[in-house]
Amino acid sequence: MKEIISTEKAPAAIGPYSQATEYNGIIYCSGQIPLNPETMEIVGEDASTQAKQVMRNLESVLHAAGTDFSKVLKCSIFLDSMDDFGDVNTIYGSYFETNPPARETVAVQTLPKNVLVEISCIAYR
Repeated sequence: MKEIISTEKAPAAIGPYSQATEYNGIIYCSGQIPLNPETMEIVGEDASTQAKQVMRNLESVLHAAGTDFSKVLKCSIFLDSMDDFGDVNTIYGSYFETNPPARETVAVQTLPKNVLVEISCIAYR
């Protein structure tokens, strides 16, 4: 059965979706953007600062699901511009220093609230 994962330590959903869902021990985390979960305001004006907040938000959702970054199988990174790839990759990589997950990184025309980075992931419990 599908379980809805929710935590106040990550931004509330800003649309008709859940922060994460779990099915048979697999956790599907919705894309996180750099919102402060308490104020729902965007954190940072540069990609590095935004990526740090995105990863904190993902970490909070993973913890609410009873897992962590060591059990992430795949990430999807969405960037406003590939010019920010190096900066975001450095922040992202600091969370996966050994045995990194599969991943794709794509540039998109526009992200929610015109942020610079969004990241989603799939993990296991």
